[in-house]
Amino acid sequence: MELLSGNEAIAQGAWEAGAHIGVAYPGTPSTETLEVFSKKEGVYAEWAVNEKVAVEVGVGASAAGARVLTTMKHVGVNVAADPLFTAAYTGVGGGLVVLAADDPGMYSSQNEQDSHWYARAACIPMLDPANSQEALDYTRDAFDLSEEFDVPVFIHSTVRISHTKTPVETGVRQEHEIKPYESNAAKWVMMPAFAKPRRKVQLERIDTLRSWVETCSYNKIIWRSKQVGVVCAGAVFEHVIEALPEASVFKLGVTWPLPQNALKTFAEGVESLYVIEEGSEYLTESVRACGVEVSAFEYPLPRDGELSPGLIRKAFGLGEPTHAEAPQNIPPRPPALCAGCPHRLFFKELSRLKAIITGDIGCYTLGALPPLQAMDTCVDMGASVSMSHGFELALSHTDHRPVVGVIGDSTFAHSGLSSLISTVYNNGGGTICILDNRTTAMTGRQGNPFNGQTLQNRPSRELDIEAVVRALGVKDVRLVDPNDAKAVRKALKEATSNTELSVIVFKSPCVLIDRIRKPAYVVSESCTSCGVCSTLGCPAISKRPDTDQALIDPYQCIGCGQCAQYCAFGAIVTCEEGGLNE
Repeated sequence: MELLSGNEAIAQGAWEAGAHIGVAYPGTPSTETLEVFSKKEGVYAEWAVNEKVAVEVGVGASAAGARVLTTMKHVGVNVAADPLFTAAYTGVGGGLVVLAADDPGMYSSQNEQDSHWYARAACIPMLDPANSQEALDYTRDAFDLSEEFDVPVFIHSTVRISHTKTPVETGVRQEHEIKPYESNAAKWVMMPAFAKPRRKVQLERIDTLRSWVETCSYNKIIWRSKQVGVVCAGAVFEHVIEALPEASVFKLGVTWPLPQNALKTFAEGVESLYVIEEGSEYLTESVRACGVEVSAFEYPLPRDGELSPGLIRKAFGLGEPTHAEAPQNIPPRPPALCAGCPHRLFFKELSRLKAIITGDIGCYTLGALPPLQAMDTCVDMGASVSMSHGFELALSHTDHRPVVGVIGDSTFAHSGLSSLISTVYNNGGGTICILDNRTTAMTGRQGNPFNGQTLQNRPSRELDIEAVVRALGVKDVRLVDPNDAKAVRKALKEATSNTELSVIVFKSPCVLIDRIRKPAYVVSESCTSCGVCSTLGCPAISKRPDTDQALIDPYQCIGCGQCAQYCAFGAIVTCEEGGLNE
């Protein structure tokens, strides 16, 4: 018996099923799954540049006869939807399992999204584990189901399943030989002449799946009081059995397709039937579509965020669990860029330009927060480059503020590169800043094409951002050290004054991968309490309560020297020169 998170259990389940290959783009809350899988014996694993590519690699490997695991967060499913919808026509060779990890509550995402809708729209079976043991079991079985029904299979997770550790009984690996590949254009070439008959195959499969799910052991009924019956799935099941210990529960292990007849039978056995779910009304609408009447709550459940036993009890008019009152007047602790982060000085200089700043997905999105406040938009990965071009188009006939797009190195490889190609092709202008911190920092410092680090540390190639951008036809390309305030200021001023498209690569490693500390900085007696250094928002900088002079925490300071460049009075010096930090 082991304690495993849902992500670890899914990786273990894939390994036990004899999966040969894992492909993904990192994204919380799914990231650890492939990292754990990559360390298993006898497997190959890689980071792809984005989720669409990951699924396409997976479909190719499956067509060649291998068992494949591909993982992504919910917004990654959007990116991967194109190949997924067609893979539901082609079917599989070796089993193909896709983890879709949702993030209700948006702990690390730009939206809430329920991936069940993709399963229904693409007609791909979806399994919904409620704990780590089920995550392992369902994933292991999903490979067999994928091959039995000739279709990819979704494993659906949420942040609560992905990151919570529960007891798991692990097993041994069952080896599966890679199936011999045989050319079959009618199955794999989805031109209309072949896609039309594959659509009929898909419809027959749907009928078969709907028959199978009626007796599937993953769906379980817990009979208790017949007064109230609840239909639920995934992590919500654990909340329901805690909140409503007397209610009968239909726990769905398969959330597409639904067992229509079994649901009707359950509904007939209870006086009132309720559906409890997070993030959307997918289950409610789907249960109603089965011809089952769903009761309304006395007090509606929240339409956003995660559920809890207390919220479920409240919806039924029951008393909420008692708990200690939260302390009052606790100061807020918003997320911040790390002390010494190479992005900080860049955003400080960018804010001085009063530019329109289109941002992107990554730790640098924190540049939108006070005191830097240097970001106007952030929509999805790669959008900074495309939206920058859109701003330039809309404002082309006006005397407008400079437009600057900001994107990270991994995100540039993910989808910013294609956006830049489009801008160059359409002779666009503006300034694009690529923040190359040598890693995919926000999701845990994974490799990407521009640092050349692969998931399993195999020999690789480090792509050159500057050379790639120049090859696209961008003439004004600059490489700048983001820790040099004067160089950053000069590059931004010149680039935003240029009518042509300019690309600036700000290259400096993330402080979490380059842990070499220089002598810490301290504050000398010449500090005038002007507060300019605090406008950098560095967590190592605060104020002395007695004098309001700046105070630098020597344990957090890594000696980057960014703050010293902004002190007009020379009051910030290295600890070797002495200061007031005693």
